[in-house]
Amino acid sequence: MRYLTARKRAEGKGASGTGTEHHWYMQVSAVGLALIIPTFLYVFGSALGSSHETVINTFSRPVPALLTGLVLFVGLQHFRKGAQIMIEDYARGITRKILVMFLIIFSYGLTATGLYALAKIAL
Repeated sequence: MRYLTARKRAEGKGASGTGTEHHWYMQVSAVGLALIIPTFLYVFGSALGSSHETVINTFSRPVPALLTGLVLFVGLQHFRKGAQIMIEDYARGITRKILVMFLIIFSYGLTATGLYALAKIAL
């Protein structure tokens, strides 16, 4: 007979079996965003209110374009995972499935739209 305590069964898994991985992803992405968002805000703030040509010139350079793409991708993935947890905590049944599917489609759609717009500017 194999005897496992409740703690031993739950250790490293969480309720869904991937809780630890999800937690670490959210922690790492939060720290990453905390480091790159101030730089992005400086670049974006310096371009805000400028003429169209200045904005195009700013985001045509490699560093601001890569920084903006990174903020878009990591930020929206962080949003998707956080909002999915919120939906899973508060919604049940078919509503939960529909909301999660909508959230995934919405976040990937926003990511694709933002990266496409950035590519049009940068290239």
